[in-house]
Amino acid sequence: MNGYELIAGLEIHAQLMTRTKAFCRCENRYGAAPNTLVCPVCLGTPGALPVLNREVVSQATRLALALGANINLRSRFDRKNYFYPDLPKGYQISQFDHPFALGGHLRFSVNGVDKVVNITRAHIEEDAGKSVHLADGSTIVDMNRCGVPLIEIVSEPDFRSASEAGTYLSAMRELLRFVGVCDGNMEEGSLRCDANVSVRKIGETGLRERCEMKNLNSFRNVERAIEAEMKRQIDIYEQGGEIRRQTLQWNDQEERLIPMRVKEGSDDYRYFPEPDLPELVIADSFVREIESAMPELPESRRARYRDDFGLHQEAVYLLASERALSDYFERLLSLGIAPVTASGWVQGDVQRLLNEHEWSIEQFPVSAERLSGVILAVEEKQINRSTGKEFLRTMLSDSRSVGQLIQATGAQQIQDTDKIRKIISSILAKYPDELEKYRSGKTKMVGFFMGQVMQATKGQADPQVAKDILMELLA
Repeated sequence: MNGYELIAGLEIHAQLMTRTKAFCRCENRYGAAPNTLVCPVCLGTPGALPVLNREVVSQATRLALALGANINLRSRFDRKNYFYPDLPKGYQISQFDHPFALGGHLRFSVNGVDKVVNITRAHIEEDAGKSVHLADGSTIVDMNRCGVPLIEIVSEPDFRSASEAGTYLSAMRELLRFVGVCDGNMEEGSLRCDANVSVRKIGETGLRERCEMKNLNSFRNVERAIEAEMKRQIDIYEQGGEIRRQTLQWNDQEERLIPMRVKEGSDDYRYFPEPDLPELVIADSFVREIESAMPELPESRRARYRDDFGLHQEAVYLLASERALSDYFERLLSLGIAPVTASGWVQGDVQRLLNEHEWSIEQFPVSAERLSGVILAVEEKQINRSTGKEFLRTMLSDSRSVGQLIQATGAQQIQDTDKIRKIISSILAKYPDELEKYRSGKTKMVGFFMGQVMQATKGQADPQVAKDILMELLA
């Protein structure tokens, strides 16, 4: 980087998971026919008055608590004035100098190194509509998103690499989903990100001019856009030029940044207090009530899984990446399954089936109770591990319990040592050439004989018992 370092911050816009919009009773729903989820309030019809949705405040509180932010018991809404075709009111209801929450942080890991990014503020605002640019050069506007509730999370300029920014966005998405305030579907626009980027010579303490990249809609695009802008700014400085503050758009198809307009300052938006909404005042008891119902957060769960259960890093991150998956794992523990065993089944067999069917854990048809039955049957040597995996797959479309499946299939594991000894003796007698190879030093023949044992018993022989007897007879 020719002696330069990156200075970047992110502004994340998260769409809240409320049933209705921020200031009216229109549905907050994705995928409806264009301009069908609208009313005089979200379209800005003269005389229509907004009323704040209580659930918006509840979800904003949950997120602020999860970030460790300071919640302002008194905050204020403002009008952010600008003209754009998808903003019918000519202003956006947002918060400026009296935001809902200040401070906080998010901790995450980048390439095995812990990183803490500080949060400047988190404030409530409404979304604008959506402009759709058609191939013939025309533009149509869908107003369904007008008035949809957002929380904007503004970070400090703490990022020193593009990978840090991408990982932070991923970690924030995980937290938003974990506390149930945003579904994080970037392809649907419910999670969007703006990046503010500048560079400076290593050792400098001041901040140089920055540029903003709008509406980055994937982790990959965040990283690629930041890297491209970082290189562009360094090239300009190296050629003796100066950076002009502007807003840029990332073109994913062409993999380049396109200038949109000169960057606005707060004065350009002519913020002033929203006259149609009173000051937002919440009681400390309201915050404490929400706090008491908060789930254990991913960072705490990962520490517990690592320190108390001794799980390896990959399992720790997977199991705490999604609240429903973590809760499924915790339910297995409450049913008496050991942490390492439960982790192995969830991380392996369950995750494999989820990926195969493109399911979330909420869609997984096998409850933790039924899976625990399979695991305990394996642990108690009623069935072997391979049969347990087959039963789990069967349970996807079969409501029978593991006991019923064992009875129906006759899959009870054979542990009768005399019976297993007779089977192995007959196999050794059947393959004298292979036995001679083993005796001549080819110890890999053990695998061949074990395969024959499992085939002869239809997979029902206890593998450890069978191997012990096989090694005894071979000796």
